[in-house]
Amino acid sequence: MINLLRTDSKNPDFISLVAQLDADLGARDGDEHAFYHQFNSIDNLNHVVVLYKNEIPVGCGAIKTFDDTSMEVKRMYVPPTERGKRYATKILDALEQWVFELGNTRCVLETGKRQPEAIALYEKNGYRRIANYGQYIGIENSVCFEKKL
Repeated sequence: MINLLRTDSKNPDFISLVAQLDADLGARDGDEHAFYHQFNSIDNLNHVVVLYKNEIPVGCGAIKTFDDTSMEVKRMYVPPTERGKRYATKILDALEQWVFELGNTRCVLETGKRQPEAIALYEKNGYRRIANYGQYIGIENSVCFEKKL
């Protein structure tokens, strides 16, 4: 049975999944991980989704305000053993619905070139590449996307 929980960044299952995400990104990005990590604090995320399979947390994602009409997708993660089951798409759909309910019309996000499965996920779900924004301008490993809702 699959359940999606709307919560915040104090949720212990979210915290555990993000620790796994950070370990994965640290291995992929090496020394660059410290640069990205400074922009990925989960201290004050008020819009978090955790996906449960049979009451076991198997994926997460979050959104935070980006500008007056947009929210940024953050901290998307599904452990390797649970990939290929459309969990990430379910999480992304839930986040997009929440963005829309909050009165926004666009999602933006950043991912890394060393995460080809993430790039494929976003492209498959209607995200289009945009110029790198904010702190990611000029960062070779970063790829930014948007989706108008």
